[in-house]
Amino acid sequence: QVQLVESGGGSVQPGGSLRLSCAAVGIIRSVNDMGWYRQAPQKQRELVARISRGGQTNYLGSVQGRFTISRDNARSTVYLQMSSLKPEDTAVYYCNAQITTIVSGTQDYWGQGTQVTVSS
Repeated sequence: QVQLVESGGGSVQPGGSLRLSCAAVGIIRSVNDMGWYRQAPQKQRELVARISRGGQTNYLGSVQGRFTISRDNARSTVYLQMSSLKPEDTAVYYCNAQITTIVSGTQDYWGQGTQVTVSS
């Protein structure tokens, strides 16, 4: 079985920083695209940032220049460094990854979600 294990959420004041981590664990053949989504109360889930295995990235416009996504392929881990946080960044953040296993082929996997709260 494959799981995405997230860590690093929490509460921070506006202007602060947080770093999220997400590790893919299990019997994995390869990890392809990885990304972070978020969902605020009464809003749809939205893509925050995504990174290919080769390192190509794309970001939600409102986080461009404040958030940085990166990955460690050897550890099957993706990170989201969030800086200059704003109250509107408050949401549950979900890790997502396209993972190939011998048993199940290529599937989308989701982490359990981690709460990020930006408030004074």
